[in-house]
Amino acid sequence: MSLYAELADRLREHIEHGFYKPGDKLPSVRQLATEHGVSISTVQEAYRTLETERLVEAKPKSGYFVPSQPHNDNLPHTSRPPQRPLDVSQWEQVLNLLSNRPANTRIQLQHAAPDMTVSTLTPLLKSLSDLHRQHPDWGLGYGDIRGHIELREQLSRLAVASGCQLHHDDVVVTSGCQEALSVCLRAVSAPGDIIAIESPCFYGAMQAIKAANLKALEIPTHPEHGISLEALQLALDQWPIKAILVTPTANNPLGYVMPEDKKQALYKLAQEYDIAIIEDDIYGDLTYEFPRPRAIKAFDEDGRVLLCSSFSKTVAPGMRVGWIAAGRYRDQVTHIKYVSSSMCPTLSQIALAKFLRLGGYDRHIRKIRNTYATSRDQLLQAIKIHLPNATRVTCPAGGFVLWVEFPPEVDTTKLTEQAQEHGVAIASGSLFSATGKYRSCCRLNYSDQTAELRTEGIKIIAQLIKAEHPNLF
Repeated sequence: MSLYAELADRLREHIEHGFYKPGDKLPSVRQLATEHGVSISTVQEAYRTLETERLVEAKPKSGYFVPSQPHNDNLPHTSRPPQRPLDVSQWEQVLNLLSNRPANTRIQLQHAAPDMTVSTLTPLLKSLSDLHRQHPDWGLGYGDIRGHIELREQLSRLAVASGCQLHHDDVVVTSGCQEALSVCLRAVSAPGDIIAIESPCFYGAMQAIKAANLKALEIPTHPEHGISLEALQLALDQWPIKAILVTPTANNPLGYVMPEDKKQALYKLAQEYDIAIIEDDIYGDLTYEFPRPRAIKAFDEDGRVLLCSSFSKTVAPGMRVGWIAAGRYRDQVTHIKYVSSSMCPTLSQIALAKFLRLGGYDRHIRKIRNTYATSRDQLLQAIKIHLPNATRVTCPAGGFVLWVEFPPEVDTTKLTEQAQEHGVAIASGSLFSATGKYRSCCRLNYSDQTAELRTEGIKIIAQLIKAEHPNLF
């Protein structure tokens, strides 16, 4: 065993046995090097090893610490959805959520929108302004149906961080990830086919299933490890499933990152049953660990994984720039994209390509994911203090949304309406099921506004629950 591995083992043991507690500062690199008679680079490598395991976190100019957020032993229960394919409903509720931004809503916790006020977006905004001023005609004509060549080149380079080796011709640019998911579903299936999905699942993905006249088969999903491969295999044996649609990295709404060995096992399962995987990686770059986890696409040997993503969650939804790496389905995807919306606007693609090329995107991601991790911990603390004792909540490993499971007495459909009257907007759990399950759950975001406003929102929700169920406190 190498010196750095031995040192990492010793530190790991001290942390796991409570010698160093959550929030404690760990010995400095120089101090450990002196105490153990090793080089500074050996200590740094040991700390990097523990960072990837999330047992240690580095704080700029302060040193290394044990993360203040302990392991969450109060996770929501693993879902138990219906065990048969179903038509997706819930459109009216989704439309209401998307359209509902009343002026009296001070505390917005319902929309999965990123923080767009950060200073690291300034170079992108300047590029957009310069392009509009200097080359306004560039945005008027037709562009490449597959997307601007420079952007596709930059996206193929960006994919290396997720373990994917892509050529720019493998990439098709779309109008956001929603179009990417919709195009991919149509490319791998026909009306009436069955798509296996996680449960709970992002409502936009389910509405894409509905629009393509497909049926959804919800698979039990663990809030920390993701879709149950055992349940999925049973479903594959029982039903003629055409594709699996998953968000395995910084999932929406649960926030988990599926372990790498499980991602590989999911891919092998798809190979065994010869079906496609549609991988939604829209939050992948926002995981709190570094380097970011590999995508399922990284294991793709035969082109059956269609990787979808966009800048809607990492940068801004108004850019409307997403993409697909469709593998063997590239030609079908390109054709469906053409008949669906033809080309995408050019100026935003050029600006984003420059943002990527000059390193602005990397700087932005480094800053924003640290901000989101801090905001997560603040919101979790507010939930722990103010909501009912039996409340269960996820501890996201990335992104900026989390999933709350209240005691069964709490109806979040009713709670959503009550909270709205008090200026607080939340997303009811029933939106995240094909049949309206999860009525005692909700999704909350922690991406924008202040910690004080978010805490105020949690207090208002707590008061509303207490008024009807005082026994829960």
